[in-house]
Amino acid sequence: MKNRIVLLMFCLTTWLVAQEESGKARRMAWFQNARLGIFIHWGIYAVNGIDESWSFYNGYIPYAEYMKQASGFTASRYDPDAWAQLIAASGARYAVLTSKHHDGMALWPTQANDLHVVQRTPAARDLIKPFCEAMRRHDLKVGLYFSHLDWSHPDYPFFTRTEKRYENDPQRWSRFLAFREKQIEELAHAYHPNLLWFDGDWDFDAERWQSESLREKIDSWLPHVIVNARINGYGDYETPEQGVPITQPAAPFWELCMTMNDSWGYQGNDKNYKTPHQILQILVDCISMGGNLLLDIGPRADGTIPEEQQAILKEVGRWTHKHQEAIYGTLSGIPKDHFYGPTALSKDRQILYLFLDAAPKGPLFIKGLKNRVNRVWVVGNGTRLSAQVLMKQYWSSLPGIVYITVPEEVMDPAITVVAVLLEGPVELQK
Repeated sequence: MKNRIVLLMFCLTTWLVAQEESGKARRMAWFQNARLGIFIHWGIYAVNGIDESWSFYNGYIPYAEYMKQASGFTASRYDPDAWAQLIAASGARYAVLTSKHHDGMALWPTQANDLHVVQRTPAARDLIKPFCEAMRRHDLKVGLYFSHLDWSHPDYPFFTRTEKRYENDPQRWSRFLAFREKQIEELAHAYHPNLLWFDGDWDFDAERWQSESLREKIDSWLPHVIVNARINGYGDYETPEQGVPITQPAAPFWELCMTMNDSWGYQGNDKNYKTPHQILQILVDCISMGGNLLLDIGPRADGTIPEEQQAILKEVGRWTHKHQEAIYGTLSGIPKDHFYGPTALSKDRQILYLFLDAAPKGPLFIKGLKNRVNRVWVVGNGTRLSAQVLMKQYWSSLPGIVYITVPEEVMDPAITVVAVLLEGPVELQK
């Protein structure tokens, strides 16, 4: 009897784990299919074009000078529908707006304190609600960034890099956690985001932050929400920052967040923009490893998006629109030992997509491919290409090498994509 009970408990536990994993997979489906999102850092730091929050925390300018920027944050030309049109045109499937950065200035009329743009800036209105409405009108998923820490709040232990408010005061810390929870609950109930993008969990561990409890409350407020990993590991996906992973991350879901130039928020003197080609190379790398790219823009204080950033998004959109079959809903590709470049696979693993960064000097070749090749074409162009198999010996189980010639006239100005339709799901020689 005891053994039967143990077996029953094991089976029940296994079933519950499987159900939980299945539920997470369904919840994460839109995110995994999206491949491209847009990050938006917008706040009072855009007035003088300086580092968001860090400029006072690191002592570059006094806190009082930093906060004076609030008087210039007008949002006078803020057009969330124009933002949404541009984001949709880029090929992105979701966007994440900074509801509150580390400086504590909220973009919505929070009831938790009076440090928000409605009360403290000439913008004098809720900036998140029209953003959410515009994104949804354009079939974009809504993400909201929120900083756990708040360097303006009197009950947060740290103020600047060289100044602490207190070492250990459970009463003050408890007040701060209640304040944080109230703000997150406001965002959940007022805007119903599809994604919560947390930041600033590095000062304390999960126990001090009460991260497990917070995640449980978030799930009760927003049962289908996705949460990034910056909640002390209680999130759904990893968020590497500013550096493309060299090898595919172990996490099943991940997203690289990256600036267009060297700044998250608007800094007019930062002209060190990546080219659209460079950004597409990074996007393709993310796709090939089964991840997303969250590409950042920084609007000006009046709400306009810099022309350089608009131009980049439009060129990215030209490419994503042309090659959408090789982007959305694809899986990570084959190891680079088999093809010297980024690749992706269709969901049924029967179409192999090859990403070509430049015109090849000779035929492409795929090594160790066991499948028969049914058809090859140029994505977004339709040109049929021929595949030739060489070095396949009748007496050997080793597959031959597949050679594909790509004429120069079919090459895309940025990155060309070649689709290889296989007979059956991809099989590779180990």
